[in-house]
Amino acid sequence: MNLKQVIEELIESFLLAGDLSLQLRNKGLTKTIKSDNTPVSNGDLEVNNLITKKISQITPNIPIISEETSDNKDKLNLKNFWLIDPIDGTYDYINNLDEFTINAGLIVNNKPVAGLINAPAKKRMFYSYGNQNAYELSDGNTINLSNKIVKKDRPITFISYSKKTKPEIQKIYNDLKVKENVKMKSSLKFCVVASGEYDGYVAEPRAYEWDIAAGHAILDHSGGSITDFNGNEILYGKKDLKNPSLILKGKTIL
Repeated sequence: MNLKQVIEELIESFLLAGDLSLQLRNKGLTKTIKSDNTPVSNGDLEVNNLITKKISQITPNIPIISEETSDNKDKLNLKNFWLIDPIDGTYDYINNLDEFTINAGLIVNNKPVAGLINAPAKKRMFYSYGNQNAYELSDGNTINLSNKIVKKDRPITFISYSKKTKPEIQKIYNDLKVKENVKMKSSLKFCVVASGEYDGYVAEPRAYEWDIAAGHAILDHSGGSITDFNGNEILYGKKDLKNPSLILKGKTIL
């Protein structure tokens, strides 16, 4: 499989999915609450249909696991598969905020080998397909995040999903000499660490594999790293698809 070709064939569909998500929001979304008490909109479902259809055309023999498809989460012995979160940050999406993202990560041998993340309201598109091949497409320009020169003239700043810092996370902050943290939602946090705008992110076990797979690939391929609290590699295809603890580090502090 030519990963570069697969990902480049998907970029246009992800840009179209981003446009679709904004068009639907401008028209007014239909919102419901799922069985796990989280919101979902018609935008989530239509974006899911668009990107899963295109991915199925390009890689017809690779299973797709999507947050918004209820009949695909009980597959066993997953090794090579796609993980899709059509709208990560649904709260932001349905409340006219701008940090939501559209995500797909390709897993091979239980490891992320490629990813795409579009933040349409931010007009930022990120993708990767191997070491030293992580990119941002913005304003018609393509930037290789692996080669991007980042000026380090600020305190070490991490992203947080909550304003409250738990003791186990504060200990990691202290060890890494983190001076500031900024709240951010969705997988955009992986992208801005990969781009060097922020230095890392720490989270206790929470969320699901589709929330992090694409961002994991992009961060890893940009020169950053992701492990659990004990320094173990993050693998995918677990029975419950739940994430372990996470420590993201950008190349700014590696």
